[in-house]
Amino acid sequence: MSAAAAAQFAQRWLPAWTGNDPERLAAFYSEDALYVDPGIPAGARGKAELLAYFRKLLAHNPQWVWTQLEAIPLEGGFLNKWLAKIPVGAKTLEVVGVCLVQLDAAGKIRRNEVYFDRTELLAQIGRHKSQAKA
Repeated sequence: MSAAAAAQFAQRWLPAWTGNDPERLAAFYSEDALYVDPGIPAGARGKAELLAYFRKLLAHNPQWVWTQLEAIPLEGGFLNKWLAKIPVGAKTLEVVGVCLVQLDAAGKIRRNEVYFDRTELLAQIGRHKSQAKA
């Protein structure tokens, strides 16, 4: 996949991560997709598991916004370097990470592995929960 094709795909796909619409997001994935991120390192396999995870994840993060910083072409897909703006309470964190995106013959994501350092995110979530209890 070329960098230009990856950028075009990301322009359609990444906005689906915002707005708590897990069905819209899941539509980008194949029926047998594998999805991995730091929250589920063993991964979600297949559309049913993926949709269950996306429902939970997006419900907790309806206002986050994902944008592509760079696409690095790979055979059958691309490495997506991204920026996520993640609101946690009154603060919005800017997190940079990468994910592997491999597509099937129909152009659906068959494998998506997400990697980033979530130390600051978890710390901010902890602070926000502590303040909410006080």
